[in-house]
Amino acid sequence: MSLTILFMPESAYGPTNNSIGIGDILRNRGHRVVFAAEASWKGKLEALGFEEDLVDLAPPAEEEQDAGQFWKDFIRETAPEYRKSTLEQLATVTKPIWDSLIDGAKYCEPQLKEIIERVQPDVIVEDNVITFPALLTAGKKFVRIVSCNPLEVRGEGIAPVFSGLPADDRAEWDAFRAEYDRTHREIWSAFNAWCVEQGTEPLPDLDFIHEGDLNLYVFPEILDYTDARPLADNWHRLDSSVRETDEDFELPFERNEGSLVYFSLGSLGSSDVELMQRVIDVLGTTPHQIIVSKGPLHEEIKLADNMWGAEFLPQTKIIPLCDLVITHGGNNTTTEALHFGKPMILLPLFWDQYDNAQRVDELGYGVRLSTYAFTDEELKGALDRLLGDGELRARLAAAGEEIRGRDGLRKAADLIEGLGQK
Repeated sequence: MSLTILFMPESAYGPTNNSIGIGDILRNRGHRVVFAAEASWKGKLEALGFEEDLVDLAPPAEEEQDAGQFWKDFIRETAPEYRKSTLEQLATVTKPIWDSLIDGAKYCEPQLKEIIERVQPDVIVEDNVITFPALLTAGKKFVRIVSCNPLEVRGEGIAPVFSGLPADDRAEWDAFRAEYDRTHREIWSAFNAWCVEQGTEPLPDLDFIHEGDLNLYVFPEILDYTDARPLADNWHRLDSSVRETDEDFELPFERNEGSLVYFSLGSLGSSDVELMQRVIDVLGTTPHQIIVSKGPLHEEIKLADNMWGAEFLPQTKIIPLCDLVITHGGNNTTTEALHFGKPMILLPLFWDQYDNAQRVDELGYGVRLSTYAFTDEELKGALDRLLGDGELRARLAAAGEEIRGRDGLRKAADLIEGLGQK
């Protein structure tokens, strides 16, 4: 039975690319796939074969914007706050992000109702961190995808989300939870009341999103927390969800005797040009060859002689060629690096990036560095240690092979398809 499936991803590249990967499988199976993405994605999804029925999360800009431009601007404006601890960021980064997300959800609620009326989906799939009531009150089967670290699904046995705190030391957990309550209780209460007014059930305490009929989360089993926080039967792990729509890639240079390293702070983190340049300047003193994803401010970034880079790169085709990944710890890049069995150096900035960086580090699959305080010697030492650890690299290669064999893309498509055909 052919289904109509409506995807609504967050306007960042990670969740949108995840939805693209799953949607492409479903479209190739003969289902109608429609994206209710944010308006700055206009034309980019249609070019991949999807229908677009887009939404504005704020009054439309007078000039055409790049995809996800709102969050790029937000990151650039709040970059000084990333030098603060995760506890301090709750008031100056995390809460303002929730404020913006809430404003967007309220603004687009009438548009979403119109889109659902036009599209008449059998299944609605949301890859975001916040509830859009129209998606829940439409009377359609609803799928929630978590493209962030799964500490987002809370539990007493796991560290608080956004904290970056270690799993085996609970000393600071309660203080972080108390500060989250202090900084977020008021906005959560108001948003919860608004959602209920729109016809939803009340939100779980201090959570900004409801569960779905089906819940999927993207995170490899080797990093997962389910031993400390089991999940209900309607939750399913996708060990990875690596899209197959990236263009092919061939190295534009000859390999030398050094290692090949991929460096990316993501489409958002790369807006911090000062940090990008700091890392690049250190990497320029190493014997390795570096591929750099330069991001939207690419013209302001100067590469060293041992580097090649561009504004946008087909990441899923580049990581398999490399020996190591340097990343901000976004869930997309973290899971893709493990999908291809690569060790990581992590430089977290905000949100769940600290949680991913901590998890990779504490389980020994990479090294978390202090993003703004690392020394040249620390970065180069982490490179040497990870690249020289043959046992770790063999273990990661085997883990990557197992992750790829689990085929998260098709598992997600099977589950969504099965829900729609019940």
